[in-house]
Amino acid sequence: VGLIGRSGAGKSTLVNLVLRLFDVQDGKVLIDGQDIRNVSQESVRGAIGFVNQDTSLLHRSVRENLKYGRQSASDEAMLNAAKAAQIDEVIAGLTDPHGQSGYEALVGERGVKLSGGQRQRIAIARVMLKDAPILILDEATSALDSEVEAAIQENLYKLMQGKTVIAIAHR
Repeated sequence: VGLIGRSGAGKSTLVNLVLRLFDVQDGKVLIDGQDIRNVSQESVRGAIGFVNQDTSLLHRSVRENLKYGRQSASDEAMLNAAKAAQIDEVIAGLTDPHGQSGYEALVGERGVKLSGGQRQRIAIARVMLKDAPILILDEATSALDSEVEAAIQENLYKLMQGKTVIAIAHR
C-alpha cells in the first residue's frame, strides 16, 4: 500500500492507529481480518517493522539498538543487516566518549552523535534484522543521499517480498 499526501493529510494518524499508539474511535482497523483492538499492543508491534523519517535511537550500544526488535538474532545476522543497510563501515569507525568502539559504542545523548541518515540506516538495519511480516516505511530513506538510498533500495525490495508493506511519502 502506498500513501502519498501533504502534511496534515492523516498519514501519520493511520500509522499511529496501526501501531496502536491510540485506538480508533469510530470504525475498525483490521489486520488479516482481525480487529486490532482485540490484539495486545505487544503482539501488534511485534509483527510490525517500522522506519520513519525522524529515527530516535536508544541510549545503548549500536548492537543493542540493532537487536532491539529481535534480541535473539545472531551476530552474523546482525552484521548482514548492517551491511545491507550500508551502515557497517560507519559502525566500524565509531568510538564513544568512554572508549567503546564499533558495535559496542554507545549512541545517543551520552554517546556518539549520529547524523539523521546514519540513524535512519540503523533503523533500516533493525527492520531488516527483525524481519517482521508487516513493514511500515514512513519516508524511510528521506535522510539518505541518493547514492546510499539506491544501494539500500534493492535490499529493501528483497525484504518486502511476501510482506504487507505500507510505504508513506510526502512527495
